[in-house]
Amino acid sequence: MIIRTEFPYGTTHEDVRIPLPDGVELYARIWRPVTDEPVPALLEYLPHRLTDWTAPRDWQRHPWYAGHGYASVRVDVRGHGCSGGLPGDEYDARELADGVAVVQWLAAQEWCTGSVGMFGISWGGFNSLQIAALAPEPLKAVVTVCSTDDRYDNDVHYMGGSVLAVDMHARAATMLAFASRPPDPHHVGDGWRAQWLDRLEAVEPLIHTWLSHQTRDAYWRHGSVCEDYGAIGAAVLAVGGWHDPYRDTVLRLVQHLPSARVRGLIGPWSHQYPDRGLPPGPAIGFLQETLRWWDHWLKGADNGVMDEPLLRAWISDAHPPATVYEELPGRWVGERSWPSAHVIPVPYVFQGAPVAVASPQHTGLDAGRFFPFGNDADLPPDQREEDAKSACFEFPVGGGEPVEILGRPSVTLRLRLDVPYGQVVARLCDVAPDGSSTLVTRGALNLSARQGRDRAVPWPVGSYEDVTFELNGIGHAFPPGHRIRLAVSSAYWPWIWPRAGSEAGWTLDPAGSSVTLPVRAAYPAGEGGIVFDPPEQSEPLGVSYPATLDDPRPERLVVRDVARGTWRLEVDPRYGGTRVYPDGLEYGEDATEVYEIQDGDPLSARTGSQWRIRLHRPELGWDARVETSSEIRCDEGGFVTSNEVVCREGDEVVFHRTWERRLPRSAG
Repeated sequence: MIIRTEFPYGTTHEDVRIPLPDGVELYARIWRPVTDEPVPALLEYLPHRLTDWTAPRDWQRHPWYAGHGYASVRVDVRGHGCSGGLPGDEYDARELADGVAVVQWLAAQEWCTGSVGMFGISWGGFNSLQIAALAPEPLKAVVTVCSTDDRYDNDVHYMGGSVLAVDMHARAATMLAFASRPPDPHHVGDGWRAQWLDRLEAVEPLIHTWLSHQTRDAYWRHGSVCEDYGAIGAAVLAVGGWHDPYRDTVLRLVQHLPSARVRGLIGPWSHQYPDRGLPPGPAIGFLQETLRWWDHWLKGADNGVMDEPLLRAWISDAHPPATVYEELPGRWVGERSWPSAHVIPVPYVFQGAPVAVASPQHTGLDAGRFFPFGNDADLPPDQREEDAKSACFEFPVGGGEPVEILGRPSVTLRLRLDVPYGQVVARLCDVAPDGSSTLVTRGALNLSARQGRDRAVPWPVGSYEDVTFELNGIGHAFPPGHRIRLAVSSAYWPWIWPRAGSEAGWTLDPAGSSVTLPVRAAYPAGEGGIVFDPPEQSEPLGVSYPATLDDPRPERLVVRDVARGTWRLEVDPRYGGTRVYPDGLEYGEDATEVYEIQDGDPLSARTGSQWRIRLHRPELGWDARVETSSEIRCDEGGFVTSNEVVCREGDEVVFHRTWERRLPRSAG
């Protein structure tokens, strides 16, 4: 990592409040170059608290952009951090309208040229795309990282029409804790407590809403830019990682947006900005790449950025299974169009007699983290145990050339069910000569969603049907001597929430079943090398991270109770831990997630989450604490959720509320 301390411009920064049409003010931090000339503005717009939670990351990039001639602006969403107003649902109409107003306010400032760009990762990448679809005139370009164009089928709530136990609950529990944090009196003054209490009265667990919409209805279509790609007028640089759940959005955006104003970039990364150097690498000079994008679209520079291939993607070489990789082997490739003429769909047909598949309920414990963040236990370990609980079909890689794939594999399965519903999960694995099995990619289908994600159609009991679904996109090379393995299972806990009766599984008929791989010519004629500058950032903020535990608990711990037949996964998500900021703020957080299931009993599935957050300013005598507890279980009738929030100022409990809700299971 190169730390830049000298830039073309000197920089300054200030905290301001941006007025909205309804009188609410949003808290913003603006880094600007020292110049008398107006400059374009770049906006990153999040609920995740610019004064503490994202501050270390913000200081890596916003001053860097300012040093290169941009006003770089970080804004807290309404009802979060030090902004006014009350919290709402993610990406609701109010949030997006506020974002449009911020874009217009920035464009109207005397120090701005009137041209604005938006960027962000995850939430900030989502709303960048969604605000671009509202087409405010000053918004000329966006850089969207690890985001989605489809809020139903490519987010943390549902996968293939199935409820995502692993992150539906974890995300909702996290946002409940985050929305309950107080404003900081260092920034908002003595009114912080009244503002906090007003917010807490408005907080509602988001899980209630998310589980109330189990098919792809109008709620999920809102904010899903795939409904109308033509609404996006801004130029889009779409960025993802093969170890991030949102990478398919990059492939869809480069396919559906006009090639004159879109480019895609997919690396080997997890859910992180590509310059941060977190596993898996290699990291790239991402800020330099985005600077070229901004210079072209916001300053009119003829710098060749649109001469780059439509899609630049990393193709990984074969690698042993591991839960973390500092740097993956592989290479960069470029595609001038997508779908690519270099990529041919090649079917691999199954062989053999019909096989009954009734996977144990704990199949999926080696799935790895849904959102890898670069931690030591994030990625899937050796898949041999998972493969043993699945039906597997193998295809040897012969000859002297690898089978290189780029894009989204698909499977067609001929299935018979003896119950009206079920799940199917397909995993594509690379099996080495020593028998180790590395997960390459996977996909899932709720069989009641086989005719569309917007409906739930029961399976005709006792009948065979063919179903086809896609796996997540990937770039991977299977070398000669290895085997391509397609493993299919009827359970995948804790990713997929099981349903009563699904333990019966289904029968798969290999006749008529196949996996189709997007096989790429390994070295197309004229393919040149793609290189990136080394990563660089501005000076770090100077946050310290004191150790809080002499013996840290494991990131992921699987506990088996042999007598009871239960399996328990305990997760420490390790989002940030305890840190001390240069302005004196002590911020501590601790979270645990639990996923439990009993063999043979889908209704035993349970998820739990505990959060503890403390914000402490010794010089002000300010000590605020938030504790939350969340749980989901499911019975024959539906989901049962419970949530609790306890907030303290010092030792005084200032807020305590519990929610108990039953939500019918209509699909999912």
